Amino acid sequence: MGWSMKDFEGQWVMFMGQTASSSYQGIGASSLLNTRSVSSKDVIDMRIGSIVYGFYKAVMQFFLLPLLLIECQSFPALCRREANERAVEYAFVFRHLSQIYPANVLDVGAGQSALPALIAYCGFKTAATDEKKGYWKNLFVNHHYYVVSDDITKTRIKRTYDMITCISTLEHIANHNAAIGEMFKLLQSNGYLCLTFPYNENEYVQNVYDLPEAGRGKGASYICQVFSRKTIDGWIEENGGKVVDQEYWRCFTGPLWTLGDQIFPPQRVTEKELHQLSCVLIQKA
Repeated sequence: MGWSMKDFEGQWVMFMGQTASSSYQGIGASSLLNTRSVSSKDVIDMRIGSIVYGFYKAVMQFFLLPLLLIECQSFPALCRREANERAVEYAFVFRHLSQIYPANVLDVGAGQSALPALIAYCGFKTAATDEKKGYWKNLFVNHHYYVVSDDITKTRIKRTYDMITCISTLEHIANHNAAIGEMFKLLQSNGYLCLTFPYNENEYVQNVYDLPEAGRGKGASYICQVFSRKTIDGWIEENGGKVVDQEYWRCFTGPLWTLGDQIFPPQRVTEKELHQLSCVLIQKA
């Protein structure tokens, strides 16, 4: 596939460097210098730590770099991605995180994404789940965050959350009503559900990949629904809540998701203009 070890070295060394930096925060040289003079024991401890870290780094590179190389050769889609709609979706998520500041967050359908890690890095207590089987065909991997195996249509999770994010996931769940119902159960009163998905204000499509004009997804083992205003109203009526924010985005030149040419960057529009994607924030009653 044209991949070599050097393709990973920069990212991996940076990761290891961050790990080392985190490890030394409590006993780092700068901390010692700011509080007292450095003794010979301090120097020895720091040298031993440096040696241990060097050994750790060498071992990790020896074992994990080949594994990452094999993974990307076997499943290139994991490592080679084209520009997509995540930028506008994540912007929507973080804008509302910055306004709400929930005590805890659950990311449903985390997949391979770094989203739960990014949310946690902002200081929010974060959990992540994914069904891991149907969509991923038992090839699930997330290098960024620990993801609990859970089917959101019949969740086993017992605790509740101030905010739940479900980003470009719901459209692939055939029983979306059950998934929404379970997410509402996992929300605290007045909690927030942050969703993104293919959308058309007037028309629900059970599987846009089945349309002859679909630009992608032909033969996929999973469906891609296009939700509508009627769909959202049904969720609200069934579970109780209200839409507090909704964005509409034009990502393609055609009338529905994947139809026509893809547009870069996506264009924010109104519900009356051509759109194929929506970001929605719902508050539980």
